[in-house]
Amino acid sequence: MQLRDALFSSESVTEGHPDKICDQISDAILDECLAKDKTSRVALETAVKTGLVVLLGEITTRAALDYPRIVRRTVERIGYVDGSMGFDAKSCAVLVAVEQQSPEIAMGVDSSASKEQGAGDQGMMFGYACDETPELMPLPIALAHRLTRRLAECRRGEMPFLRPDGKSQVSVEYRGGRAHKVHAVVIAAQHDETVETEHLRQAVNAEVIDKVVPPELRAPEMKRWVNATGRFVIGGPQGDSGVTGRKIIVDTYGGMGHHGGGAFSGKDPSKVDRSAACAARWVVKDVVAAGLAKRCEVQVAYVIG
Repeated sequence: MQLRDALFSSESVTEGHPDKICDQISDAILDECLAKDKTSRVALETAVKTGLVVLLGEITTRAALDYPRIVRRTVERIGYVDGSMGFDAKSCAVLVAVEQQSPEIAMGVDSSASKEQGAGDQGMMFGYACDETPELMPLPIALAHRLTRRLAECRRGEMPFLRPDGKSQVSVEYRGGRAHKVHAVVIAAQHDETVETEHLRQAVNAEVIDKVVPPELRAPEMKRWVNATGRFVIGGPQGDSGVTGRKIIVDTYGGMGHHGGGAFSGKDPSKVDRSAACAARWVVKDVVAAGLAKRCEVQVAYVIG
């Protein structure tokens, strides 16, 4: 997307957001498969709701998998360790509905005409890079990610009243096609029942927003919204169901670049939704890093096999 004079907004979510819980569980099971059998074929979706985790998909692997153990370990690492949150690593139920990969798909992937690994499906993927940040990402999504990472750090440190769920949103003013100033920052931070809303807002402003958004990037009257509706105690899977693959814009360029529609998590490298998107990003990142362009986007497309 080429911006001239406009505002552009991107959002990010914390590791405890319901959809991100699902992404991480799917990827944890994928990691276990590949660690024990690098030829594993994995396409795993996860869904979560209050006290419940459901695993759905196709896995072909020689690895012996203890699904409940992997799920509970992941949920515990994220921070859901207390039943009062409505979701607890120790007590959540885990339902498994996993079958082997379709032999018709496997035939196309494993017996490609080129004698190399075939693509697991048709589809198109995009890579995008720009020179707005050191990581060669658009400024809105880069700042949004930094804010949610900082929320997680504070939850484990100086702000123990925070809970795992949370979101951020950053609006950046562009002038002449270049990022100019941060116009607005939105934070939603789940918290326990003991903290007062005004205390939380002051703490998030001081410890999160002020430490992430540099003063030179702030517009003179930068707007800040922290928990705009007030209390945010009920969150995570208790407040909203989660599903793998619903944060595809968060996972890529915050809406600045195009997206082919495919999610990343729970998919082994034969799934071009993931591997081709990573390869496309690698190409455009090198183009921008070499100074050949200020921004670059590439599209690739595949046929199964």
